[in-house]
Amino acid sequence: LPLCFPQKLWKMLESDQFQSIWWSEGGKCVAINKDLFKVEVLGRGVCQQVFNTRCIKSVIRQLNLYGFTKMQRDFQRSASLPEFLAEEAAASAHSQILYYYNPSFNRAHPWLLGTCKRR
Repeated sequence: LPLCFPQKLWKMLESDQFQSIWWSEGGKCVAINKDLFKVEVLGRGVCQQVFNTRCIKSVIRQLNLYGFTKMQRDFQRSASLPEFLAEEAAASAHSQILYYYNPSFNRAHPWLLGTCKRR
């Protein structure tokens, strides 16, 4: 049987094959480096495709359909200009990373994977 979206996602996260997606927040969130994911996962040839799409928006739509919510990263800003500019540069690089959370998708509780249902 073909794997459903959450199962594919889980296999990717547990694999050493992908650098663009990983567990974050102690295994409670999925982190995706958007630009690297487009090349590494969505840019694969037909025989090696993980998802039936080449579009990051379709993957995000699937995350939303399965109950994942996007997490925002809060940055504390410094008062001094040099520190602020350095933090802005880091935040810009950091903005390529998307974080998604689903209470039923937790590395420490793999048995909950079966409760990840499409809305």
